Amino acid sequence: MDLEQLQGICMSLPHATQDIKWGHDLCFNIGGKMFLVTGVDSHPVSASLRTSDEDFEVWSVKPGCKPAPYLARHKWILIEDVAQFPASEIRRLAQQSYELVKAKLPKKVQASLASGV
Repeated sequence: MDLEQLQGICMSLPHATQDIKWGHDLCFNIGGKMFLVTGVDSHPVSASLRTSDEDFEVWSVKPGCKPAPYLARHKWILIEDVAQFPASEIRRLAQQSYELVKAKLPKKVQASLASGV
């Protein structure tokens, strides 16, 4: 999986946006909150994303993965090379991260997204 494929997965989610933060990190957001972060020029393509409690326990100890720096306490993992894992699994994790972050948005923001405003 390359950066364009990862970008396609993230941007296919409803109301997802993207921006560059910290000069070189491509951040995918829902309601202004990040759900996946990758390096613009990183090779191999890495991804940091939010996981469920169960997935955090499993993924944070897999070879090529670890708790995400600065965000591990919020159950974020860092996948060091997304190409090492099946695209279907990366898609599932990105969708899960999106849903977890979306669920924590303020009710007003959630209502705004639901109404399409």
